[in-house]
Amino acid sequence: MRVFGKRRWRRASVAGLVTVATAALLPAATGSAAAAGDGHVPARYTEQRLDWHTCDGAPSLDCATMSVPRDWHHPASGPDISVSVSRHRAADPAARRGVLMMAAGGPGGQGLLRPADFAKRSPTVAAAYDIVSFDQRGLPRSTPLACQTRAEFDAFFGDDSRDRSPSAVRGVVQRSRQLARSCQERGGGLAPYLTTDQTVRDMDLFRALLGARKIAYYGPSYAGMIGAYYATEFPHRVDRLVLDSTVAFDGTWESFLMDQPRSFQRRFERDFLPWLAARDATYHYGRTAAAVEAKWEARRRALRDRPAVLDDGRRVTPNRLDFGTSQALYNAARGFAPLATALAALDHWDTAAPAERGAAKEVFGDYLSPEFLAEYTAVTCNDTPWSHDMDGWARRTATYTATYPLVGARALAFAATCAAWPASRAPHVHVTGKGLPTTLMLGSLHDPATYYEGVLRSHRALRGSRLVTVAGGDHGQYQNHNPCVDALVDRYLLTGAAPAKDIGCPAPRAQDDPKDAP
Repeated sequence: MRVFGKRRWRRASVAGLVTVATAALLPAATGSAAAAGDGHVPARYTEQRLDWHTCDGAPSLDCATMSVPRDWHHPASGPDISVSVSRHRAADPAARRGVLMMAAGGPGGQGLLRPADFAKRSPTVAAAYDIVSFDQRGLPRSTPLACQTRAEFDAFFGDDSRDRSPSAVRGVVQRSRQLARSCQERGGGLAPYLTTDQTVRDMDLFRALLGARKIAYYGPSYAGMIGAYYATEFPHRVDRLVLDSTVAFDGTWESFLMDQPRSFQRRFERDFLPWLAARDATYHYGRTAAAVEAKWEARRRALRDRPAVLDDGRRVTPNRLDFGTSQALYNAARGFAPLATALAALDHWDTAAPAERGAAKEVFGDYLSPEFLAEYTAVTCNDTPWSHDMDGWARRTATYTATYPLVGARALAFAATCAAWPASRAPHVHVTGKGLPTTLMLGSLHDPATYYEGVLRSHRALRGSRLVTVAGGDHGQYQNHNPCVDALVDRYLLTGAAPAKDIGCPAPRAQDDPKDAP
């Protein structure tokens, strides 16, 4: 997609600019701005003061713990829970224009320490804003949700997901039902209250305690959905809104996640396989995309009978090969070369050099965590309804396994978990864009995780938004070595100027060396 040679700009409302400028004069920790849009929130929440201290492992950040109701829809009942919050103070207090809030993706990502890296990558934005973030309810540094032991987590992903034999399918369903059951039994009553709706109400209390009447917001991936929900429930609290490679928020989690296998397969076949084929002289993995794919499939079959054993004792099984490959597809600069090195190492594992074995450990060693999976499961199963037709899921995911095998093979495990999840009372949030300033949205054509078709649907649902389309396949467009995207986002956040219409940007520059990546 071409980049427009001459850009026309539209400014955010003057009222929004005045409100945020006023917020800069408010005290740093006060409940004076109404929290969570509810006049019945107990004073123990709205009048608390945040006890800031230097964050462990991030000396440029302040951290604090915020008390929130377990259920915002009944805030006077039930136990309190905690949410860990952080801030990076504006580098230029005299020019400070307000608060920029951000969140992590997933669901299951940890956002607490992200403002430090964000500030380093976007110093002009960091000079103008206090950049704040948090670890969502359910994560380890906030009140955590416990679902699985490490052994149970490893078993959940332990078998070959492509095995569609009756016994294998029964095993997947049994482990998924156990995961759903254990989240309820071991979660201390927290599991039903891990929803995007509850999270955005936590955010609004955080805003109020910071003394900000309005906030700017940046959210990548699932955090884009968080931002869209927040803007829908609290449009009068939003000054500027950037949604980057967002999870589709126009429908259900079921519909979004069931389309993901296609986009991962597309990224694998159209981007990674040709990339590796063009480097046969380096990695010796085949001169055509078809040859590379055939060799990758042959390696996967071999690992089923004889897994490679990493130096720490973990085994590279077919599922581990799938996981490492799919994770590498998120960013070409950071992922393609390490994956290629690790794949080449598996071809001569017994004689692989230490550097090659180390690369394989990095690529294939870890996939998610029990804590991530607990949060991911609770939010995706609670937010929107899922089909409980297990026979239907078995048939549908068999098709995914055959057509989009890279991640389609494991779709049954996630679908079966939500099919067994208790009915949720989370409210339906219908995103329209009503009452919002012009919103800036970002997406790329071959993004594996938040596929472009879903970004387009969300763009249409969020009326008045402007979409920046990147002609590439990375997941996450801002702060990704793309001067076109960075200039658009920085200008929007600093001045309120958004493109007058949808616009395109080229893909970020090619980077074969991962040390050059962000």
